[in-house]
Amino acid sequence: MKKMNKFGLAASLSLGLVIAGCGNDTENEDNTNNAADNNNANVTEDNNANEENNAADDAENNNAEDGEAAGGDYGEELDYTITGIDAGAGVMSAAEEAVEVYELGDWTVQASSDAAMTQALADAYENEEPVIVTGWTPHWKFAEFDLKFLDDPENVFGEAEDIHTFVREGLSDDMPEAYEVLNNFQWSEDEMGEIMSAIQEGEDEEEAARAWVDENEDMVSEWTDGVDSVDGEEIELVFVAWDSEIASTNMIALVLEDLGYDVTMNPLEANFMFQAVSEGEADAMVAAWLPGTHEHLLEDYGDSMEDLGANLEGARTGLVVPEYMDIDSIEDLQQ
Repeated sequence: MKKMNKFGLAASLSLGLVIAGCGNDTENEDNTNNAADNNNANVTEDNNANEENNAADDAENNNAEDGEAAGGDYGEELDYTITGIDAGAGVMSAAEEAVEVYELGDWTVQASSDAAMTQALADAYENEEPVIVTGWTPHWKFAEFDLKFLDDPENVFGEAEDIHTFVREGLSDDMPEAYEVLNNFQWSEDEMGEIMSAIQEGEDEEEAARAWVDENEDMVSEWTDGVDSVDGEEIELVFVAWDSEIASTNMIALVLEDLGYDVTMNPLEANFMFQAVSEGEADAMVAAWLPGTHEHLLEDYGDSMEDLGANLEGARTGLVVPEYMDIDSIEDLQQ
């Protein structure tokens, strides 16, 4: 548009000169005044456009500076600490890698547990204080609190994950009924969330799982259709004590018990969970997050157990903060 305006000004001036050479003094004066008016209008328009561009640039720079300032302020308030879960979890390794990739200086990732992490989050949220935690979905905290994942432009935490079922070698021969149920088992984040929310609200883990099984007979029957009952055969399930895996393991344990199995559930750290199934010390797990969180454990133990595929799709991990915090990206934590 500006180029068009400048071109119009040059044409007006040229036309004015032609008319001046052919017309009288009055016409010359009028054309000269018109050209001057056009010139002033265009100069004013250019100045206004420049002021708008400068204002936009200033706003963009101020927003960037505000993000940097907010990240720096939060660092001091949080003693440059990201609250994590157990040290063996893949999300912890990814968080530590993020500190390096984004050059976060003095920031550290503090290992704790799922329970300790959610308590720290709840305490901070209640007082509207800053807090940064390692997080994942599905998890009840996203229903309880208004939270957001920090953007991860370097994709350190990877894309969405699936939760897989693994069984020990030979389970299909030794316990074909359990194998069939575990192979059929698949549900959604919302369905898992119903059990997690009930537990969070104070309901006993087994009772919450039982209520869900009883209220979802149609879905459960899809997993057990055509499967014969058994008479007290023992089966051991292992899991990491995350809220999501507590919900899924309690639920599938009850489904197996209803078929006649004597089920033992054993909570372990992730590396021992994989090791137990791969070495045949446990029969199955429904708690393997792939391809990111437990990828390193799959490399160590995957060849000696059987992957039955995803039982839940679309899980996610990353760094999580309350919505009231004035940061949107991991980059905002840079000093």
